[in-house]
Amino acid sequence: MNDIRRTILWVIFGFSMVLLWDKWQLHNGKKATFFPSPAAVTAPAASGAAPGAAGAGAASVPASSSTPVAAAAQGASAVPGQPATPAAPAVRERVEVKTDLYRLTFDSEGGSLIRAELLQHADMVDKARNFQLLDESAQRVYVAQTGLIGGNFPTHKTAMTAVPGPRELKDGEDEISIRFESPVMDGVKLVKTWTVRRGAYDIAVKHEIVNTGNAAVAPQLYLQLVRDGNKPPGESSFYSTFTGPAVYTEAKKYQKIEFKDIENGKVDIPKESPNGYVAMVQHYFATAWLLADGTAREPFARKVDTNLYSVGMLTALGSIEPGATKTLDARLFAGPQVETMMEKLYPGLELVKDYGWLTILSKPLYWLLDQLHKLLGNWGWSIVALVLLLKIAFYWLNAKAYASMAKMKAINPRIMEMRERLKDKPQQMQQEMMRIYREEKVNPMGGCFPIMIQIPVFIALYWVLLSSVEMRNAPWIGWIHDLSTPDPFFILPLLMTASSLLQTALNPAPPDPMQAKMMWFMPLIFSVMFFFFPAGLVLYWLTNNLLSIAQQWIINTRMGVPPQFNLPKFK
Repeated sequence: MNDIRRTILWVIFGFSMVLLWDKWQLHNGKKATFFPSPAAVTAPAASGAAPGAAGAGAASVPASSSTPVAAAAQGASAVPGQPATPAAPAVRERVEVKTDLYRLTFDSEGGSLIRAELLQHADMVDKARNFQLLDESAQRVYVAQTGLIGGNFPTHKTAMTAVPGPRELKDGEDEISIRFESPVMDGVKLVKTWTVRRGAYDIAVKHEIVNTGNAAVAPQLYLQLVRDGNKPPGESSFYSTFTGPAVYTEAKKYQKIEFKDIENGKVDIPKESPNGYVAMVQHYFATAWLLADGTAREPFARKVDTNLYSVGMLTALGSIEPGATKTLDARLFAGPQVETMMEKLYPGLELVKDYGWLTILSKPLYWLLDQLHKLLGNWGWSIVALVLLLKIAFYWLNAKAYASMAKMKAINPRIMEMRERLKDKPQQMQQEMMRIYREEKVNPMGGCFPIMIQIPVFIALYWVLLSSVEMRNAPWIGWIHDLSTPDPFFILPLLMTASSLLQTALNPAPPDPMQAKMMWFMPLIFSVMFFFFPAGLVLYWLTNNLLSIAQQWIINTRMGVPPQFNLPKFK
């Protein structure tokens, strides 16, 4: 390509395509989830899965109510590898526990966690309400369950008893526990104790399996997360974020699982592993079951019902002799995707914060952004400072690019005159153009390569800002009260559009009229997308534009090329 302006145009166009591809993926994902909502789901009849076939199928408890809530709850009743058995008739008790971070609701049926309200995070739709991560209602199903298989043992469908005790974490207390005890089933009693610590988003879950019978037993414990396949409420339709299960093992690392892959039986995860976790991921938040390394586990992901899926893991408890008790400790992470916090909880857990294919660049950028925030105390100014540091780091690359552009601008009148004179002789025109480049020592690609090298870094920063929960409800200045939502008055997008047009005006005018039109249309098309992007992303791009304009202006002046605005001339 002989003209630097055409190359730069393709660079801009290519980055636009990255964002448009991202948006297309979101809509493509929606096409794959055209299922009825949980409110309209009725649980199917019980299947006849054989005991111990945990990795192959799921059995459902027969529906006993036609109400939407009951139907949704029963639809979430898959017991891995366990034949369906009618639950003992008992009144289900809902027990609420409140701490400094949570308002949790437990169900005495199975001692499951069916509601988790995060008191430090506002709802995306209604800022006056707290964000609700887990829920079991007519609109949503997203719950954490555990139980035993390998016999007619207690499962998450077993009626359990909540042991009386405190239900609110008081000042001066560091933790609070709630204990559930099952009836004896086939000589086995399950005692489940949930312990929530102050300031922690990981909940300890202690399982005590007591053999009260006369023969040894060898049950398996399952831990699973069950949720519907719908996008979380309040998600933007202008950029794509992943919602669905994930499995991490040291062997295969982090694996995202699309709901449609579960639907089509295309899940490829390790059958056994001595380490790792299973998770349900959505924008900004996640849940994950964690076991100690060295504990053998069998990850699984399966369809439970129409538009209802589970991800979990099984672990063998070994032989439990009569009168003996086996204890297994697990942890449930249920909270925001704060990278520094998740790194301390479990190796690889921070990967639920999805940076896409540029993780290797995004992680150090997030670290630097976090350090700037510790210094400045404001995420908006931290974004500005990070872009400034990146501009300083790439100063010499940008200087070479803008110097090349300045040279191109200086010889642009000669090029324009030559193209007009030889417009009927294209071969001679190309030869003459190359001669001018050689004489003036101008590399037509010199302004492109330095910019292309930086593009992955700025795309990585885009993913950092898009996925960081710290931007949620984080103010900047004045009218910007939440960097994770669009500018309510569109001031930042308008400024970004103006800066993009100013950059175009400062660049040499392409001799080809079609290229000239495209050079003006592309910034406009690109900027329109940002009217619906989070304010933090627009702030980062606006800052980058302004710093680029300043550097380009300074370099042009130093090279004796006075600032000149090439305004559009459309016919």
